Amino acid sequence: MKKVVTFGEVMLRLATPDYLRLSQSTRLNATFGGGEANVAVSLANYGIPTEFVTRLPKNDIAEWCISELRKYNVGTQQIVRGGNRVGIYFLETGAVARASKVVYDRAESAIARIEPGMVDWRSIFKDAQWFHWTGITPALSQGAADACLEAIQIANEMGVTVSCDLNYRKNLWKYGKSASEVMPELVAGCDIILGNEEDAEKVFGIKPEGFDVSHTGGEVDAAEFESVCTQLMKKFPRTKKVIITLRGSINANHNTWGGCLYSDGKLYQSKRYDITHIVDRVGGGDSFMGGLIYGLITYPESDQKALEFAVAASALKHTIYGDFNLVTVAEVENLLKGDGSGRVSR
Repeated sequence: MKKVVTFGEVMLRLATPDYLRLSQSTRLNATFGGGEANVAVSLANYGIPTEFVTRLPKNDIAEWCISELRKYNVGTQQIVRGGNRVGIYFLETGAVARASKVVYDRAESAIARIEPGMVDWRSIFKDAQWFHWTGITPALSQGAADACLEAIQIANEMGVTVSCDLNYRKNLWKYGKSASEVMPELVAGCDIILGNEEDAEKVFGIKPEGFDVSHTGGEVDAAEFESVCTQLMKKFPRTKKVIITLRGSINANHNTWGGCLYSDGKLYQSKRYDITHIVDRVGGGDSFMGGLIYGLITYPESDQKALEFAVAASALKHTIYGDFNLVTVAEVENLLKGDGSGRVSR
């Protein structure tokens, strides 16, 4: 089977335990995470060959990070070495009415200093079927945006399917250009586009009428987003499928979760999950993307099956601590069959 390649930043994640605020905590739990690395881990868990491409310095923190990725069978042979530091993000997990908070410490990280020509994309894509990137990468620096565009253009030339998660992060676009200036040229080369309720609006000004993401009350109607999908497809004619994740936020611990997929003039809607005791929602969108890529590769004849797999996989991710979705295909399939009881498996 040909591999899936992902490209972006992986960071050291330092999180407060037990719902403590950063100002309260005397210790932090250290793991690793980052959008594209999270997708690679999901796919590797499902048995899909993966290659994660990034730039990391030659130091002990980077070696620790690489060993963690290898532990989950993610390919790391194409990681470019250079730069001075691994990016860091601090996570304060919210509870009930208090939202979670992320504080970034990733300025001047190794990948932020990447430039076109540093990665041998032609060699990497030689045995690849899919390339995935997110809107986080071009937000880091002009060099990262240019390297991402280089990868997309070569993938297009070589017939590799390209997917993106729009993943708008307002706190990252600091180098003098906005997402609306940079993203259109990159997204124009994509076959598959994923976003959430806000991404299309924040990046392209595309939104469903009469919808306020901050006041969902736990209910998000998938049909409201068909116009978002059609507008994105009109703007980006190459795109074959547009997928929207649908999160209804009742509070920080209780969300509803689902998705919709638009393809060939038809809107597919998933089952909706009621997630009442969230362990960790960071990486939820990435786990959806990992499940979606797996589903589209495994069930090419059924967009509905691919969508349902993605939603079930990401629903399970909300029960797992850390960025990575450490579930198996069998566990996702059990949930798809209706087994959400959580009974002990003996």
